[in-house]
Amino acid sequence: MSIVGKLLKNRRAGEQGLAWHLPNLATDATFELTSPDFTHESPLPKVHASKRIGGRDASPALAWTAPDGTAQLLLVVEDPDAPTGLPFVHCVALLESTRAELPRDGLRADAPAPGVSILRSSFGRGYQGPAPIKGHGPHRYVFQLFALTEPITTIGGKPAAKSKPRHIFSAAKALAHARIDAFYERP
Repeated sequence: MSIVGKLLKNRRAGEQGLAWHLPNLATDATFELTSPDFTHESPLPKVHASKRIGGRDASPALAWTAPDGTAQLLLVVEDPDAPTGLPFVHCVALLESTRAELPRDGLRADAPAPGVSILRSSFGRGYQGPAPIKGHGPHRYVFQLFALTEPITTIGGKPAAKSKPRHIFSAAKALAHARIDAFYERP
């Protein structure tokens, strides 16, 4: 076990810090989010992990059926088990409301799938695969999809693409939300 992982073993951002729980994104209305690459609360295959630890940084394929009245979709991938004050944001993207799925690797910063606008995350742009601290234990990766009541284009006069994740989360208003969780651990 890594010394750093052992020292930080009990330090975690926590579930309560996820975008899922923000008052403007929390809602009783839900819809289903699925993936052919993993099932809810199962391990995330290594191909979806960070290149730094032998993965490919390939975002998993996702599928959903958004509710009527969806103006835009907001996809957020967060790690609430990161030893940070807030969950680590692995990806933020705005999707056209007509999309009902994303192909594998559809969240690349340099070549996103059609109808996908990649925004800033905690570190860079595009999908950042899991790379938890060695020996820190299992980390949960929460794929959250929000059906928005109105599209986000600017925040405080600045293009959404240049805004920080928490500013995007604060500007969004959810009609409904969906979630699928995966786990990844480095021994």
